Amino acid sequence: MLTRAQVLAFRRHVGALDERLPRGRRSLRRAAWAGLQDSMPRAALLSIHARVQGTEPSTLEDPSLVQLWGPRYSAYVVAARDVAVFSLGRLPDEAGARRIAEDLAASVRGLLGDTRMTYGEAGRALGHNPNRLRYAAPTGTILIRWEGARQPIIWTVPRPDVDPRDARLELARRYVHVFGPTSAAAFAQWAGIGPQGGIAAFDALRRWLTPVRTPIGDSWILTSDEPTLRAAPGPAASARLLPSGDAYFLLQGRDRELLVPDAHRRRALWTSRVWPGAVLVDGEIIGTWRRELGTVTIQTLRRLSRAARDAVEEEAASLPLPDIQGRVVVRWDD
Repeated sequence: MLTRAQVLAFRRHVGALDERLPRGRRSLRRAAWAGLQDSMPRAALLSIHARVQGTEPSTLEDPSLVQLWGPRYSAYVVAARDVAVFSLGRLPDEAGARRIAEDLAASVRGLLGDTRMTYGEAGRALGHNPNRLRYAAPTGTILIRWEGARQPIIWTVPRPDVDPRDARLELARRYVHVFGPTSAAAFAQWAGIGPQGGIAAFDALRRWLTPVRTPIGDSWILTSDEPTLRAAPGPAASARLLPSGDAYFLLQGRDRELLVPDAHRRRALWTSRVWPGAVLVDGEIIGTWRRELGTVTIQTLRRLSRAARDAVEEEAASLPLPDIQGRVVVRWDD
């Protein structure tokens, strides 16, 4: 039986949230091991900042990183060498859906050639709602650049020379490593594939998995992760500000209960609208945060010590945001 404390300590450890990784491309790839959701402007950058030392506003320009429509067709930042995992790994299993993806990709490739275009322009030129172009992304041939203020720019790249089945297996392996203990159903929901696809991926991964029991039910972990799960945890970071959609709380169902046991606090974090960011203090989510220009507003879910408040304010001051003129101001909404 794994305890809640063991599960959360493991997830923080593999997610590099207890101690930042050294600056460099190897660390960027580890930070993006399960992808970095970028559906809110600069969310991926702030997720990197929470995990990697020396993160700057220009970090997303590093050529080792690319942006694509990844899990659930959301904007994601991933390592350039992992494009196949986050694209072909989600290629539909159903013949009809796969044919739609392939046909759309061929149409986009025929339209763009070696040029780049906003997805709105491309959609109109092809006679499609631009959002439909997302369904071509699992072919691995379309990359994007989106910063929130304007429409995404899209272009085509050569198809990765990877078997989609191998890519799906690696995607499942990464999901279990970062989100484990977990289940095939949770993987399918996160990846945006059908339930049967999740079951098939876990069946293919079975010899590398170990069943475990957790406070929210039976789950699976990577066998290679068991020693880390059962080891004594190291000290948690004093404070981290996680952006909306960060992998640490990109959860559904009972996984949310494990992370935030109190129902009132869960409603504050996982809202029916755009999620706020999460404030992580000493290994626990203790509040939410939102930003407007240089003002960071923090709503706490319990009383904090002066030392904890100082740690949060120091973390806020370090955010690598290019549009802030002067010092970050923290407003406490207790």
